[in-house]
Amino acid sequence: MKLERSRVKRFFKLLGPGLITGASDDDPSGIGTYAVAGASLGFATLWTALFTLPLMIAVLLTCARIGMVSGMGLAAVLRRHYARNLLYLTVIGLVIANTINAGADIGAIAAAINLLIPIPIALLVLPVALAILALQIWGSYRLIARTFKWLTLALFAYVGSAVFARPDWSDVIKATFIPKLSFDANFLAMVVAIFGTTISPYLFFWQAD
Repeated sequence: MKLERSRVKRFFKLLGPGLITGASDDDPSGIGTYAVAGASLGFATLWTALFTLPLMIAVLLTCARIGMVSGMGLAAVLRRHYARNLLYLTVIGLVIANTINAGADIGAIAAAINLLIPIPIALLVLPVALAILALQIWGSYRLIARTFKWLTLALFAYVGSAVFARPDWSDVIKATFIPKLSFDANFLAMVVAIFGTTISPYLFFWQAD
């Protein structure tokens, strides 16, 4: 019994960094995007999960294997094997994408707080950003890792919300496996947003590191 407990404990310790990195793709901007997609288009975009999931798995697995084989992150691999111009272009693109993504995340966190506390979203953005910065600067790695590990339990909220919403499961299955395409600007923008927030650029570098 003791051996089994120690094995389970060791498993969850090893699972920590990988679990956090994988779950980090389910960031506030992603949750906000999926919520808006469901609220505005209903089940019409469910089919995107069939495409985004294997793409995300392939990208994360590729990046993780690059890190395992080389012992370096993606930026270091690019610097060693490719021209510096490509490295600079990649890093600049990453900084721009991550800045936009971080802004969307902070805005989504502020919007979520606004649902609980009637404070304007614009007034919440700065305090949220400062709180996150303070945690990163003064909080220890162990504290942040432990906090993020517990936050991964929030993923179960998807299962709970699907059950409590009581959707028509025949409509859900139909929308998932029979894609409905529309060339409406709002629909196309939502599909781009779903793919963009699901396969985020920072994941490539996090997973390799």
